[in-house]
Amino acid sequence: MAHLFNRNVVLGVCGGIAAYKAAFLVRELQARGADVRVIMTRGAEAFITPLTLQALSTHPVHRDLLDEEAERGMGHIELARWADLLLIAPATADCLARLAAGRADDLLTTVALATAAPVLVAPAMNQQMWADAATAANMATLEARGIHRVGPADGDQACGEVGTGRMSEPAAIAERAAGLFEHGALAGLRVVITAGPTREALDPVRYLSNHSSGKMGFALAAACADAGARTTLVSGPVTLETPPHVARTDVESAREMLEASLALLPACDIFIACAAVADYRPEHAADDKIKKSEERLSLTLVRNPDIVATVAAADPRPFTVGFAAETRDLLAYARGKLERKGLDLVVANDVSAEGIGFNSDDNAVTLLWAGGEAPLPRSGKGSLARLIVQHIAERYSASRAGL
Repeated sequence: MAHLFNRNVVLGVCGGIAAYKAAFLVRELQARGADVRVIMTRGAEAFITPLTLQALSTHPVHRDLLDEEAERGMGHIELARWADLLLIAPATADCLARLAAGRADDLLTTVALATAAPVLVAPAMNQQMWADAATAANMATLEARGIHRVGPADGDQACGEVGTGRMSEPAAIAERAAGLFEHGALAGLRVVITAGPTREALDPVRYLSNHSSGKMGFALAAACADAGARTTLVSGPVTLETPPHVARTDVESAREMLEASLALLPACDIFIACAAVADYRPEHAADDKIKKSEERLSLTLVRNPDIVATVAAADPRPFTVGFAAETRDLLAYARGKLERKGLDLVVANDVSAEGIGFNSDDNAVTLLWAGGEAPLPRSGKGSLARLIVQHIAERYSASRAGL
């Protein structure tokens, strides 16, 4: 079954007896990983209730062109931008005619004009209406503009006639929709990524931390989502926006990050430990602000739990990727970390090098695994993340094949 992981589908439902199949189509799309939002025409409401499709899609059903409850009252633009695919099923003869004419007098046709996403129509109508020259001309016009079509199918029709005009079955429509997209190297896999620094409290206003910005981890999350993975970020305190199609859990301390990571392990195929976790924390955090009363202040530090080693030792364990941020003897330290912690892959980077340390937009790394290594030259963290994800996918596949 082809997938729609990390895809946003706007489903347009027109007025026809086949509108009842929209409920099953929502489920088929969701089963393939899509997030679905529904637009209903006024005619569609005569055949199926908005409440049904709202309950199934878990989103409010959109019906009005100028929606006062939508941001700035421009709901059609928001939906058009949100969509990775506009799917119209059933697409009636009237809908095809209005699309061909470039009409924009209701929400569905306006979104069709305003979206840059591909459009797929599933025609459904009486067999003679489908055979009519006007419908054929309208469909030819739409296909010439790049609009995709699935069906219609042959068979018995609600009107009692037999012929071509039945809406294709929901499973076939969902499969056709999925086929419009390229499928990434991590399609359907579940990835958890830790990112950013941790903060270890000294007192209610002070903490120990480091200079990590989280940029590399967030770039990896975006690359994993683009590769089709169901991606979750466990992030320390950063000022970055969550990438599209990525779930996010925010934490502060190393112990909170470990707890959040372990909670996600049962639904994790690949774990990428990119966070700059504090190795130590104060043995005791003061309940009140520490006052400046002495020339010297002594702190007793204790070791934090080793998150990536804990994950790598889990049973069952995910494919586990660690990061080694070093200032000297980079490859020796990284290879030691790979072996000592039982990791599948280590990404080693020299944080002392100018322009590729913490907070920078560029990076250069070397990937190490048992029996091999691959240096990746300096590039922007987004580009580098995509290369790293390609290697992770290759090593993951090799590990599952026993190579």
